[in-house]
Amino acid sequence: MDPRPSGTPHSDLPRCYRHPETETGVRCTRCDKPICPECMISASVGFQCPDCVRSGSGTGHAAGANQPRTLAGGRVAEDGHFVTKILIGINLAVYLAVLSVGDRLVAELELIGYAFSPVLGEVVGVADGEWYRLLTAAFLHQAVWHILFNVIGLWVFGGIVEPELGRVRFAALCLLSGLSGCVLAYLLAAPNQPSLGASGVVYGLIGAWVVLARRRRHDMRPVVLFVALSLLMTFTRPAISWEAHVGGLVAGALVTYAMLHAPQARRRLVQYAACGVVLLIDLGIVFARSAALT
Repeated sequence: MDPRPSGTPHSDLPRCYRHPETETGVRCTRCDKPICPECMISASVGFQCPDCVRSGSGTGHAAGANQPRTLAGGRVAEDGHFVTKILIGINLAVYLAVLSVGDRLVAELELIGYAFSPVLGEVVGVADGEWYRLLTAAFLHQAVWHILFNVIGLWVFGGIVEPELGRVRFAALCLLSGLSGCVLAYLLAAPNQPSLGASGVVYGLIGAWVVLARRRRHDMRPVVLFVALSLLMTFTRPAISWEAHVGGLVAGALVTYAMLHAPQARRRLVQYAACGVVLLIDLGIVFARSAALT
């Protein structure tokens, strides 16, 4: 039965395969299905339907070439907090493990340069070959206020940064920020000074947020004020690893700047190269510090 109301002139035009209420005289050059203006996607010759574009057929591009992209060139995901949730979940899981196991787990995972551990009864540290501490310390917490502060920071700033970068680039940013914070603490803190917490990652996200705000041409005054207050707390409150905060902040800002300002023609190459340079700098510092301590 014709769905038109009575009195509407009859038309022999086909109807869009996705919008049956819309008549159209255009067909997909690949599969010949009728498509309306809302469904038309320009191809090298004529127009194609969304199904053919998704399958990568006949366009000369990969299947995902026409998907929307983030500001940094990543794919837009439905869940803009996916990696952020994973990071928060890891931190919470490690915290629950600490509550269950106790100080021994902290002594095995915390960042320490080179010192005797009374809990483990032996000399431990990054300089003793335990390089994993440079990463495990970034997910380790003891005090409830500490993990609460960092989880809130991850959720707030991760929710801002992850949708702008995309999942893969955001994950790389977080890992490099956490690593760089631990590396700077390893370099500058006393070798027997333990350090732990996701603050390096959080401050890396703050650095990324500053670069994003500048790139989006937002009012920078509240951004600068927030960063200034955060650094003031870092350097005035006791028992805070300012090295981890500063290392994460600088690494996050540098990596994000490279991701957002990479030239379009060589975007991925420049982005990966920037991440590689930061990683190489971190490794060089670790080698030099380890040699000095041993």
